[in-house]
Amino acid sequence: MALLIVLITCFVIILATSQPCRTPDDFVAATSPGHIMIGGLFAIHEKMLSSEAYPRRPEIQKCVGFEIAMFLQTLAMIHSIEMINNSTLLSGVKLGYEIYDTCTEVTVAMAAALRFLSKFNCSREIVEVKCNYSSYMPRVKAVIGAGYSEISMAVSRILSLQLMPQVSYESTAEILSDKIRFPSFLRTVPSDFYQTKAMAHLIQKSGWNWIGIITTDDDYGRLALSTFVLQTMANNVCIAFKEVLPAFLSDNTIEVRINQTLEKIIAEAHVNVIVVFLRQFHVISLFSKAIERNINKLWIASDNWSTAIKITTIPNIKKIGKVVGFAFRKGNVSSFQSFLQNLHMFPRDHNKPLNEYAMLLSACAYYDTENGETCTGRQNEFQSLDENFTRLNLISCYLNVTLMNFHSLHELSNLWGCREKNSAMERPYNESLLDVLKNVTFTDEGKSFHFDAHGDMNTGYDVVFWKEVNGHMTITKMAQYDLKLLCSTQIKTKRPVCLFDGNTHNLQQIQSKCSKECSPGQMKKTTRSQHTCCYECVNCPENHYSNQTDMDHCLLCNNETHWAPVKSTTCFEKEVEYLSWNDALAVLLLALSLLGIVFVLAVGIIFTRNLNTPVVKSSGGLMVCYVILLCHVLTFASTGFFVGEPQDFTCKTRQMLFGVSFALCISCILTKSLKILLAFSFDPKLQNFLKCLYKPIPIIFTCTGIQVAICTLWLIFAAPTVEGNVSLPRVIILECEEGSILAFGTMLGYIAILAFICFLFAFKGRKLPENYNEAKFITFGMLIYFIAWITFIPVYATTSGKYLPAVEIIVILISNYGILCCTFFPKCYVILCKQETNTKSAFLQT
Repeated sequence: MALLIVLITCFVIILATSQPCRTPDDFVAATSPGHIMIGGLFAIHEKMLSSEAYPRRPEIQKCVGFEIAMFLQTLAMIHSIEMINNSTLLSGVKLGYEIYDTCTEVTVAMAAALRFLSKFNCSREIVEVKCNYSSYMPRVKAVIGAGYSEISMAVSRILSLQLMPQVSYESTAEILSDKIRFPSFLRTVPSDFYQTKAMAHLIQKSGWNWIGIITTDDDYGRLALSTFVLQTMANNVCIAFKEVLPAFLSDNTIEVRINQTLEKIIAEAHVNVIVVFLRQFHVISLFSKAIERNINKLWIASDNWSTAIKITTIPNIKKIGKVVGFAFRKGNVSSFQSFLQNLHMFPRDHNKPLNEYAMLLSACAYYDTENGETCTGRQNEFQSLDENFTRLNLISCYLNVTLMNFHSLHELSNLWGCREKNSAMERPYNESLLDVLKNVTFTDEGKSFHFDAHGDMNTGYDVVFWKEVNGHMTITKMAQYDLKLLCSTQIKTKRPVCLFDGNTHNLQQIQSKCSKECSPGQMKKTTRSQHTCCYECVNCPENHYSNQTDMDHCLLCNNETHWAPVKSTTCFEKEVEYLSWNDALAVLLLALSLLGIVFVLAVGIIFTRNLNTPVVKSSGGLMVCYVILLCHVLTFASTGFFVGEPQDFTCKTRQMLFGVSFALCISCILTKSLKILLAFSFDPKLQNFLKCLYKPIPIIFTCTGIQVAICTLWLIFAAPTVEGNVSLPRVIILECEEGSILAFGTMLGYIAILAFICFLFAFKGRKLPENYNEAKFITFGMLIYFIAWITFIPVYATTSGKYLPAVEIIVILISNYGILCCTFFPKCYVILCKQETNTKSAFLQT
């Protein structure tokens, strides 16, 4: 595109230097002489009318489609210049103007730009080709315009040769802020970067995430599209479709592309919000066909057409739905309104647009079938100009005030005087004027305005809303978007402030989403790889939750302390569980332990009352019996430490108490087994060996001492501690961690070794005389012990939860009851029920 513009420029320059120019009246719109000439570029007509597909001659074609809005912008410029000339701001210096109608065509605007660059005080209007333009003095000193960004880009590349200041009132393409490529371009409106950012923010704030966008196929449309896509991505908004229409009415494919666009809108039923970066004539065609197809959406309008009267007066315009737009801030135009009211007194000489407007107004005043084609649908548009102007974008007034600001006017006058007196100024005139304009500052209604480093004037936006009042579509301001707030931060929270100043909540009633929002307790599951806004809602799994709508993923609960069911919106604190005192199983086991203690006490009483009987004497001695009974009491009592909330003390006590007391019990029984074997052994060698080995007190102390040592080392190096078992999903099991499995196994294994030795001795003496032999009962008791603890190992390893201590209690009770019953109950039975056998003579019988 840039290369094409350069080639066209070179071609036109060659033609201009080789042939006489035509008179300036051929396509100039309005002109007035002056010492300092100001150029103007306005798209007063919407298109060029060409009878040929490919023109045969390089000539400016006829323009059609009179644009009231652009005509008003032209009058605003003329009014500002006339005000200055009628004041005392410029003593002895008159401003002139030369305004051209671009007809919305780049080639027409470039032809006008070449006129602006023609040499000053030359009999022929030509552009000289030079290597150095420092002393070159063009006829026009500054240019106002153009409106469309596409045209401003082309014109700016030509005017940059002379660094001629160009001030646009509507060109918003972001690329124009690049001072490398467009060094002399200035504008009184914000860049599209801010407009697209404001649109994306409004969309995100309103809760929409599935939208469409329609743009034009030119630099303005493509740049706006690319910037808008980046802004929407940053705000988590997806674009369902991007439709691009031909930029100019002269393109005969517009109708086809508009129909295709409407088909796309109908196909995307979930898209209810559409962003439109189009020119006014595009929007008119688009809306007219949308009304025919009953398409009802919310349209977000760019500054190009958000306040266009021409569009609001389309028949049945209310059927298209709602329109929300971004418009430039308005200024004080009271003096201009007075100018419009007296416009009939303004001379029409050298002002073609004014003459054309007068004819159109007259034609519509006497409307009939003969001229109906000219005025159909435009009667409201041709009402009094001052009424129309108050409803239009008035930012061009800022432009005129800026250019004609008191300070800059004096600088301009001084520069003019210096140039007249000294033609060999060090700096080119245009370059000096450009510096003046860049640094100009003016105030309007108490607000200060100036160009920033990019040549932009960030005045912000009004957010407008189209509303039907008394059958007519009116444009009302609903909010404003301040660019200064865009970059500021709150002092306390340090968060960026990017808010609309006004009421936009009524837009939130409109839904425009690819998928229904996921409720709390759910998360999004993307179904289309290219769009994150299209998804399914799936429930959060166990131990996960989501507490907001449309969350991308569920949050994980702290598994150690909290849990959550499926589709949860919060985490719940885990309940702490342990084998409590009021648990039914614990009560049952404790009752059995107490019953065992009662049995032990009963046995002790029976034995005490029958101390001198043979049965008691043959039980290994009174001391051994009492020690064994005490061990049984301690073992039964140890089960109480397995119940209740675990504490460090109870965790350490329960295993040590059981381990030492049970080892002592088995040690005592071991001495009894050894004594039986010694008493009734008939092998002299074995008997001598057993006599040497049989030392009851040392055996008991040694065997028990080893267990005490094992338990002591266990307590010192790896003592049991309280620990919360968080492996279960909904509860925390408070349990005793044994500290060292090796120590725990060693303690139990040592008891098993003693029991096995005891079993061997008892088994060896099982066939000895019955009246004096309790070996078979000891053997049976040891078998019960082995069965209980062999069963315990796999059960204990596979059991978890609060009932794990109950498993050990049950095994302790079984083994303790087994030994108690096998060791003492037969003797109690003899003492209580068979007293005739509890005599010395009976025991002596073989």
